[in-house]
Amino acid sequence: MTQADDALARKRFLALSIMRLMGAAFVAIGFILIGGGFALAGQPTDRWVGAAIVLVGAFDFAVMPLLLARRWRSPKEL
Repeated sequence: MTQADDALARKRFLALSIMRLMGAAFVAIGFILIGGGFALAGQPTDRWVGAAIVLVGAFDFAVMPLLLARRWRSPKEL
């Protein structure tokens, strides 16, 4: 593995890690909104906004790193 390949792998690992951290943060913020920890537009609306943020955060945490890893996978050599 060359230094360029190593640097690229480090950047991709950092991107995947940040994606998971942001997903976890979105989930936490969404649950705080659902629970009424702080108000944006009033309680009925905050619950729906919080639920949407939780869904986006779960997608960012669980699915997006898998999609990126599949896209960045090295081709198999025969």
